[in-house]
Order: sequence, then C-alpha cells, then structure tokens
Amino acid sequence: MKKQSHKIDIISVAKAAGVSAATVSRVMNHPDLVNPTTIKKVERVIRKTGYVRNRAAQTIHGRRSATLGLVVPTVNYSIFAELVQSFNDTVTDLGFTLLLATHGYDLRAEHQVLRKLLEHRVDGIALIGLDHSDDTYQLLISRDVPVVAAWSFSETSRISCIGSDNREAGRQAAKHLLSFGHRRVGLVFPPTQENDRARDRLEAVELELRDAGIEIPDRWRVRSPYSVAHAKSVCRELLSEHKDITGLICGNDIIAQGAVSSAMQLGLRIPEDLSIVGIGDFAGSADMFPALSTVQIPAQQIGIQAGKYLVQSIANSDVSEIVRRKMDVALKPRATTGRAVRG
Repeated sequence: MKKQSHKIDIISVAKAAGVSAATVSRVMNHPDLVNPTTIKKVERVIRKTGYVRNRAAQTIHGRRSATLGLVVPTVNYSIFAELVQSFNDTVTDLGFTLLLATHGYDLRAEHQVLRKLLEHRVDGIALIGLDHSDDTYQLLISRDVPVVAAWSFSETSRISCIGSDNREAGRQAAKHLLSFGHRRVGLVFPPTQENDRARDRLEAVELELRDAGIEIPDRWRVRSPYSVAHAKSVCRELLSEHKDITGLICGNDIIAQGAVSSAMQLGLRIPEDLSIVGIGDFAGSADMFPALSTVQIPAQQIGIQAGKYLVQSIANSDVSEIVRRKMDVALKPRATTGRAVRG
C-alpha cells in the first residue's frame, strides 16, 4: 500500500469533499445539523483518505475531548450489558466516544480506574450504584466534570443518580412469593459490603418477610457472587440439606439461573416443589426453561437517560446541580413461581 505523501487533516478532507472545514466538523460532532447527502459525501472522503481526528490537539486548545467514562463492576454475564449498550449508543449518537472500565466489585480499584479516566480528560463520568469510597467521592467533587450514578436511586444521593429503587425491587420479589403462600423461604444473595444494590434488596426482602410474620433461619441464608456456577453449588447444598424450603429469593437473575439449574438437578419440580424469583430481568431470563420470574430493572432506559444527562450537563457546563431520577421496577411473573403445594 502506498503511503500518503502528506498529512491528511480536516482542511484536506474539506477540499476533497467540496465543503468547508466547519461542515466536516459538524458531520463528525453534530450530524443532526447536516444534510444527509453532505454527510455521505464527507464520510466517503474520510473513509478514502483515512482521516482521524486529533483529540489531543483539541484538548490542548481547550476544546472538549468528546469522551465519556463509564465504570462498571463487571462485564461478565449480562448484568450490565443492556445498560452499557444503551449508554454507548446514546452518547455515540450525540458525538461522544465511550471509555469503558471495570473494577471487579473492588471500590479501591474503582478509585484507581477513575483517576486514570480523569487523566485522559474525559468530559463526564458514569458510575454504577451509590457505594463508593470517600476518596472516590472526594475526587469527583474536586474535578470540574459532570458525574452520574446509574442503576441506583436515592433521594439522599451525594451525586446525581438515575436508576431504580432497589429496596422496591426487593419488596416486590418478596411480595410475589408471599402471594403464593410461601412461608419457608431461602435467601441467596451476593456479599452486600460495598454493594448498595444487593444490600438494599436484601434488607427490603427481610423486612417484607418479617412484616408477614416470617423469620428466616440463618441456615436458610447463603451467599453467592454473581456466578451461575457458584450459585448452582451453594443452592444444591442448601436445597439438599433443607428439603422443607418451598421458595427462593435470589439477589439477581444470574444467581437465580444457578438456583433453577441446581433444583432441576436435584429432581425438584419448578414451581410445584420450589418457586424461584430473581431480580433484574436480564437478557435470556424470559427465554430460559422454565422462564424465570423476576423483578425488572429497566437497564436500557437507565443507560439512555444517564447518557443524555451527561451530554446535556457538558453542553450546559453544569456540574453543581444534583439531579435524581427514579425509574420504576416491574414484576415479571413467569414459570418459576407458583403456589406452594408441599406440606
């Protein structure tokens, strides 16, 4: 391949396309303001010449980097997949590039990841949940960039938040099993330290059951990280040792999927012998066999709203006002829950 004899810049692209440099810039940053025919013409020249914007030069000259950082605990399984995809699609359509990072449910690691993103001069930051270290909160306060916590909602959040009330999700999961007459209920949740989503759900479940006169024995409570394999293992042990349990409430759908698998391996009929409810309504939960009853967290809408909020905050140069938006959860009753029939 013959090497370009001169550097391709925005002026070269503009000349080749027969438009102004400002038009080329609008095509890349604000295509909604440009005629579709012109967009195609400019994009054809960009592909042909291999032109790439110099983001660093834009930053040096005081312009936005047009990048956003999204920090999630994990990309394993499908827990945050819908949120990440909808957030990315939203900000991309608005002219931004997403930098994605994970911290493995380690808030110390999250702080280091966040520092690296800020070193890259991202224009805004999105985090998952509201449990963050004091160092992270202090770092966010000290930087002049918009930030939003996605997934969780709280009326007392220290930063802007767009998400669901996880306590309400827990309440709905518990009420669903109670509505079928279940009173011998096991709880399968992840560790709740440094995880406000799991902690709020578990506390709400326990309160709802207690209000119904049900106290869960410690031996009916087990912990599992967000892993189908690990959930299968702990649930198989739980259900083998405590055959009188008729219902399981799981901290999310990944754990619930493991619970369903272990119950079927033990020969339990679902839901005749055992009802199982999750939280999340992740991709595949409705299509598994049997279809999983769960409480839906509107991950796609949360991602869209969080992306729009960050871009709007950048456009308005507004980082001081705290915005809190609650996205409703919704019970999705399916085939894994039913009336308790075991005596």
